[in-house]
This record gives sequence, structure tokens and C-alpha cells, in this order.
Amino acid sequence: MNFFKHSELEGSHAFLSASNYHWINYDEEKLIATYQNWNAAQRGTELHDFAKMCIKLSQRLPDYNITLNMYVNDAIGYRLTPEQVLYYSDYCYGTADAIGYSHGLLRIHDLKTGSTPAHMEQLYIYAAIFFLEYNYKPEDTKMELRIYQNDSIIIDSPDPIDIRGIMKKIVSFDKLIKEQVKKE
Repeated sequence: MNFFKHSELEGSHAFLSASNYHWINYDEEKLIATYQNWNAAQRGTELHDFAKMCIKLSQRLPDYNITLNMYVNDAIGYRLTPEQVLYYSDYCYGTADAIGYSHGLLRIHDLKTGSTPAHMEQLYIYAAIFFLEYNYKPEDTKMELRIYQNDSIIIDSPDPIDIRGIMKKIVSFDKLIKEQVKKE
């Protein structure tokens, strides 16, 4: 049998895909709600890509109190690096939306395009991975973490003790996973 080629779709998944089979149990209302969430996630990815390009090109957006504009303009103003992968191990890494470190100050900014309330813990984990990867001490560093969502900015300066605790947990859990892998 000569199957049709769909090379442009390889590696992707349709909304109504076999790998996401739960939709066969949805009613019409649940299907529409789930599709709207999926569509919002796709839009969020596109907005992140757009923001990354603006930051890389130092292209400021109009100075309005709109989430995307504030995020992009602040990242440019603070000279942050967009979409930076932070890596501790194959079991612990992530991509910070925008990050910068200079003169003992770590800045991490996160763009949230959805309506679900954001949690600062995600940025705490990015900070912990940063300190592990670059071998800096949170106790010797000032930190400013920001979440941009719903046309406002949440700013936090975490206690270095909290970040140190996450670092210890990362190291411990990473070791446990590696030991488990050896047993398999």
C-alpha cells in the first residue's frame, strides 16, 4: 500500500487526534470549551514568539498598560534575554520567558496570556535552576521576579532561603530519578 504523504503534519497533533482521545467522551459544550482553551494556548505560543522577536530586535511597543506591551518594553528596558533555556539536568530544565543577570541582580519576567491566575513558584524554580547552572549563590544576589498578566504586573523579591530550599530539592530529586533510571 502506498500511503499518502503528509510530511508537513509529521510530529504535530490535531485537536481531534487519537493521542488526545478524551474528546470522544465530550458533549458539544465540553468540546467547545476545550477547543477554546486549546486555541487560547496556541495564541499564547504565538504571542510569546512575537514578544521574543520584539525583544531580540529591541522593537518597543506603544506605551500602553497592556500586558504584552508592558512585558516587551520592560524586557527591552532591562536588557533581558528572551526565551532562555535554563538547565540543571535532563530531568530539570525550563525556558524563562525573559531573564537577565547583572551586577548581582537577577531579573526573571514571565508573560502569562491566559486568564488562569499565575503562580510565582514557577519563577522561583527558574531562579533555582539559574543558580545551580551558573554556580551563583542566592544569598549573594538580589532578585526581582515579575509576572505580567491581565494588564498588571506582580513583582516579588524572594527570600534566598526559599530559593536555596528549591535548589536542594532539585538536586535531591534529580539524584533520586537518576538512581531509579539505573535500576530500570
